[in-house]
Amino acid sequence: MPRNTIRAESGVRDLTDAERADPLFVQSVERAMKVLSAFHETERPLSLSDISERIKVDRSAVQRMVHTLRALGYLRRDANGQGIVPGLRLLDHTLDMLRLDPLVRRATPVLQELRGSVKERVDLSLFDDLRVIYAVRLQTKRQTFNTTLVGHSVPTFCSSGGWAILSRLPEDQARDILERSDRRPFTPHTLGTPDEILEQVRTARAEGYALACNQILIGEIAAGFPVMDADGRPVAAIHVAGSLSEWSADEFISFVVPHAEAAARAISLY
Repeated sequence: MPRNTIRAESGVRDLTDAERADPLFVQSVERAMKVLSAFHETERPLSLSDISERIKVDRSAVQRMVHTLRALGYLRRDANGQGIVPGLRLLDHTLDMLRLDPLVRRATPVLQELRGSVKERVDLSLFDDLRVIYAVRLQTKRQTFNTTLVGHSVPTFCSSGGWAILSRLPEDQARDILERSDRRPFTPHTLGTPDEILEQVRTARAEGYALACNQILIGEIAAGFPVMDADGRPVAAIHVAGSLSEWSADEFISFVVPHAEAAARAISLY
């Protein structure tokens, strides 16, 4: 059965006791960030008890932190008064991240030109270990709520951009990412074993792009193209996605790949 995902797992490890004991580490900041992170895996407002349970902090401490974050505008009551939701001030930080990221700035005009050429959905995703996070999303005729949201993420193991990024990593590093991933399928066609996925990664390495059909959404065909930094490391990927009801794989490759490969070269620093 397909999974509904708000964001894919990041693979970020927990901090060690030694890191928390560092005199420069401020535990109250960590706890405040945990309060904000409590909303990552929910589709409804949260109560104080919900937040307390999710972050494993006692309710009275959560109440004080939530009160402070509400006063600062980072949390608010939902419109129906049913609980707490993220506040508008968080969008200021999203804007700061995107406008100060040189890759996003460099990529945006190139992606706009690419979308105009291929007339299909074009995304830029940033590599984050077990997932890729969408930083630019340019839609066309097929739009759903999730496909319009910057910050939405999908697993590296089953996305065209993820395969493209993995194809530019040493194979032992790619295998490590696959083995640490939650590889539960999104569709009946989602590849699930590291060996199966590595076959696609090797093909992407040889071809210069990755092609994924029916991996996350039934009926979707997507091509992924690695974006490299100045040291030759994959840091992002371009995704171009279309519908299998409108494209055969050969037609999609023939039309999309030359445009998207040129865009990836233009964005890459290597």
